[in-house]
Amino acid sequence: MTINKTVPSDIEIAQRSKMQPIIQVANQIGLNDEDLELYGKFKAKIGFDAIRRVQTAKEGKLILVTSINPTPAGEGKSTVTVGLGDALKKLGKNTMIAMREPSLGPVMGVKGGATGGGYAQVLPMEDINLHFTGDIHAITSANNALAAFIDNHIHQGNELNIDPRRIIWKRVMDINDRALRNIIVGLGGAVQGVPREDGFDITVASEIMAILCLAADLEDLKKRLSLIVVGYTYDKEPVTVGNLRVEGALTLLLKDALKPNLVQTIEQTPALVHGGPFANIAHGCNSVMATKTALKLADYVVTEAGFGADLGAEKFLNIKTKAIEKTPDAVVIVATIRALKMHGGMEKKNLTVENTQALEDGLANLKKHIETIQSFNLPFVVAINRFHTDTAEEIELLSNWCNMHQVPYGLTEVWGKGSEGGKELAGEVLKAMESSQSFTPIYSLSDSLKEKMNTIAVNVYGAKGVVFSSKAEKQIQQFEKFGWGSLPVCMAKTQYSLSDDAALLGRPEDFTITIRDLIPKIGAGFIVALTGNVMTMPGLPKEPAALKMDVDKDGRAEGLF
Repeated sequence: MTINKTVPSDIEIAQRSKMQPIIQVANQIGLNDEDLELYGKFKAKIGFDAIRRVQTAKEGKLILVTSINPTPAGEGKSTVTVGLGDALKKLGKNTMIAMREPSLGPVMGVKGGATGGGYAQVLPMEDINLHFTGDIHAITSANNALAAFIDNHIHQGNELNIDPRRIIWKRVMDINDRALRNIIVGLGGAVQGVPREDGFDITVASEIMAILCLAADLEDLKKRLSLIVVGYTYDKEPVTVGNLRVEGALTLLLKDALKPNLVQTIEQTPALVHGGPFANIAHGCNSVMATKTALKLADYVVTEAGFGADLGAEKFLNIKTKAIEKTPDAVVIVATIRALKMHGGMEKKNLTVENTQALEDGLANLKKHIETIQSFNLPFVVAINRFHTDTAEEIELLSNWCNMHQVPYGLTEVWGKGSEGGKELAGEVLKAMESSQSFTPIYSLSDSLKEKMNTIAVNVYGAKGVVFSSKAEKQIQQFEKFGWGSLPVCMAKTQYSLSDDAALLGRPEDFTITIRDLIPKIGAGFIVALTGNVMTMPGLPKEPAALKMDVDKDGRAEGLF
């Protein structure tokens, strides 16, 4: 089957779509112009007074969208999230969508855009994919201000006795730049500061991003910021932002960024797009304020967690649910026949060719993600995100597999049909929410750090167990001595595989997870465990998406997707 060359691109569809003034979108959910801080005609932040006012409203139902392990073939998780929200609204349900903000790193690197696709997008897609309302830039500024305060403290006498060799706070920028992973700062003589090793992470990996996404309000934001551990003294005791007395300044830089951003879908469904941590190196969910506010403004809220159920969904269920004090009423697991065939051994260049054997082999990956959601005792639906290259035989095989294993599913065509293509999935999700299942966490906070990591590795990834480096062993002892052992664990792992080896697709067996390093994120409220060779500053690919981007004489973006 050949690709229809006349099919418009995502950005062409977005630019042809007519948006409502954001005030009209706000009116749909009971907000007025005084509740908004406008960023032009089509974007707005919701003010703190409005957020406080709606907290007495009845809470809606929450739908979490996750997926199989992503592949270069694409899964369309964001597209399904938007399309499902539009479909529920089309069925007469008072619905909102809560999503993360795109990071410039992937936008300029691999993805080229991250606001959904086709006729299931949030708008204005160019603005959201680029600078939006400046939230990520504010986080970058706050993170790097803290780095400057640390170096200045040492330069000005080092009253806190900070050991420059044990500073763990890195600078950040919101672009992929491998050259900045490891650097030396303070060169040039005594007046330039104290020379030391440093490095950059991508902004979405910053603890400040995680804190912004998990904070309940401004006071909670300030408290969490004060708890950030920036390094250790010569006596190996932790040094915090509170010790530096700069939490107030950091909160001031972030006060506007904390307010959720209101936009709309192509079909004018209200959407809160706020926060952007990556699920492979952070907790991968949109902000608590956005999710909780949406739950008070709508009867149904569709949200997503980054990457597959082994990363984003696991962290949503083990970390975010405690912050929002609610668990999902249903989970959607997105899968495509293309991606399943890659997990079954096919090369990307051959995916348009029918191959039922590769599809059948790749179903092991879907089955593991289903088992993960079942381990939390949550109702779920598989969304079969249909591509135009999928054959009738392949769709029949996947449908029969779901029926044979008593897996509820919905065929989804929201990219090309918008809400009409999501009605089947929406109906299945509404049925799933009638379940009487009760959420069951897979570990207790009273478990040791090692027990938590082992539980995630065995129960979620399917590993035999966990191997700890000698460095990680020492860190675990140190962290538990500091009283951090009761925190949840945020595993930093490749998104492409259930294992910590990106090349092992499908459902690997007989493997272990290697924990090489631990990072305390005390303000965020979790411990990050770095596995395998996962990076907190990605690099650009050989042909970055930026090569296809441009702007015309009227200022219209081109090539974002």
